[in-house]
Amino acid sequence: MEHHFGFPLETVAIFVVVVIFSVWLDLRMHKDSEDISIPNALAWSLFWIFLAIAFFFYLKVHHGDEFADLFLAGYILEKSLSVDNLMVFVAIFASFGIKGALQHRVLYFGILGAVVFRMLFIAFGTTLFGLSTWIEFVFAAIVAWTGWKMLSGIGEDKDIEDYSDHWSVRLTQKLVPIFPRLHGHHFVVSHGHVKTVVEQDSSLTVAREATVYATPMLLCLVCIEVSDIIFAFDSVPAVIAVTREPLLVYSAVIFAILGLRSLYFVLAAAQKYLVHLDKAVAALLFFIAFKLALQASNHLFHWPGWEISANLSLMIILGTLAVGVIASLLLPQKEEAEEERAAQPEKSE
Repeated sequence: MEHHFGFPLETVAIFVVVVIFSVWLDLRMHKDSEDISIPNALAWSLFWIFLAIAFFFYLKVHHGDEFADLFLAGYILEKSLSVDNLMVFVAIFASFGIKGALQHRVLYFGILGAVVFRMLFIAFGTTLFGLSTWIEFVFAAIVAWTGWKMLSGIGEDKDIEDYSDHWSVRLTQKLVPIFPRLHGHHFVVSHGHVKTVVEQDSSLTVAREATVYATPMLLCLVCIEVSDIIFAFDSVPAVIAVTREPLLVYSAVIFAILGLRSLYFVLAAAQKYLVHLDKAVAALLFFIAFKLALQASNHLFHWPGWEISANLSLMIILGTLAVGVIASLLLPQKEEAEEERAAQPEKSE
């Protein structure tokens, strides 16, 4: 009789306690409004990798090599497949002009959504993933459009104060009451606050009156969550193909997703110092859009019949980022030009 892993009470308790405590600690350590540095982001990324490895050895000792190896294989696969999502996170935050610790807050609450949706995906198994094919075509177009917007906006580092003309507000303000300004780290604001601000600033308008209003922070969170769900349509079935043990699949996916959000800040912080890295990210968005459209075309029309493997995709992503890093180190002309322009007024005075 085939032996199943099931849901050992001790293992479930350890997994839940470790994840909840670590997520709480992560938020507490980043509750201020300061930008997250590369050493800090790298340390937290390594911390999540360490937790996954520690859980692997726990499984190895208490449940044997077979189940531990299945967990590790699923973890590595989910980690590599989720790197696509990392690039889309960068583009979404660039589109909304959200930076620093506000990004951490959005991604932290995005974790909660990822935990819930991954649980639903794994519970329903592969039956849910048949819905994704046409969605992938739509999302491929959105990712390509985002890449173009990011590419055309490279070099602009201005903060967005008024979101009235932002695409997210124009699309949603007829359905949801929107306050087109950031208000600290809040996702929603009260009617009283909006009324006070509108009275002080006559140029600011809202579509209609409501008890509470969504801020651009909430719209950004929704975009992050939607991108996470779309990519889950591909990554979760791949892990289920490795093992159909629900607890092993879920723990592997969650550890990978939590680490991915920490790894994001390594990339985000590096963009401040590597002036051509944003071009590499924009190029990768076009690649990801092509990959999504190719997958959907194969599923629907069985054409063209060839696919981009997970290993090849990861190599392309890492290689493109490496080119961006090397170009930034060898050709830092962007920073030099800015310094020269800043120095010119001083010389003329």
